[in-house]
Amino acid sequence: MELFTVSLPASAMPRAGELVKSMTEQTVVALHIDSNTQSAAAVEFLSTSDHDIRCDAVLPAFQLQSHGPVIYRATSNVLAEYVVNELETGILASIIRKKYRNNPNAEPAIIEKYCHDMLHGKEWDGLGTKFLDADRQRRKNKVAEEIEVYLQTHTHLNLEGFATFRLELYRKELAEVVEYALDEYVLDKQYQEFISLLKYFVFLQETKVPHVHLLHKGGHEFSIYNEFFQPLEPKPPSDRIVAEMLETEMNIEDMVISSLISVSPKHITIHTRQPDMQVIRTIETIFDTRVTVCVKCASCSSSFDEVVQP
Repeated sequence: MELFTVSLPASAMPRAGELVKSMTEQTVVALHIDSNTQSAAAVEFLSTSDHDIRCDAVLPAFQLQSHGPVIYRATSNVLAEYVVNELETGILASIIRKKYRNNPNAEPAIIEKYCHDMLHGKEWDGLGTKFLDADRQRRKNKVAEEIEVYLQTHTHLNLEGFATFRLELYRKELAEVVEYALDEYVLDKQYQEFISLLKYFVFLQETKVPHVHLLHKGGHEFSIYNEFFQPLEPKPPSDRIVAEMLETEMNIEDMVISSLISVSPKHITIHTRQPDMQVIRTIETIFDTRVTVCVKCASCSSSFDEVVQP
């Protein structure tokens, strides 16, 4: 007796056998029927075509009341895994295209990348894979719950159509991810435009001192020294427009850039043990060829360990 049939997307055709195997294994584990031959023979998953998986109840061993919920749950978990791992990117792309189809300034591919970074790593930097895995599992649970409810009352599930037109809570969450990604994209774009303006201003600005040394103490702490390694106290930028830009746009940890602009050196040597930090890359972008980065040069080796935190 057929319980239900799942029609897979064309992209899943090569994996039909793998999905059948996973559904069978999860059902067996959930029922604890490894040694119960009668129960094990109560249900069978079959790949009936390139894109269909059929679940058959084998009578008289099959008991709907006891076996049904477990089968639906196991099937739902396997399909949810496939949706999140294989279809999520396409669903996000569809949401983005639909949302911004009338916006000529939107850049869908870039927004997709922001979404991917948020869901798969970049936004989780420093938190560890435990939090990333937990967030992914939470999305899978949302998908599995809705598929399970559907299978309880329907005998045919078109997975691609279901992912496109159902999965309301899951799709709503992905739509919120798109909104947040767009906000991040706009902020980053505005910040990059701001950095470009600063770079242009620095290019036009006359230099005031020949050389400064910027010692990176760790994190976002810096000290500025002149060419003789004597402390240098920068004054606020003399240009009122630039001063206002820096005050409103720069992050508090990046105010070292304001100090460098006010000093207007011909050359900057950054002494650091974290050359890949964003603030250091930003300084390199703004001051371009004026910047040299060293991790331990002869001129600072004697004092670097004393000044810079380990």
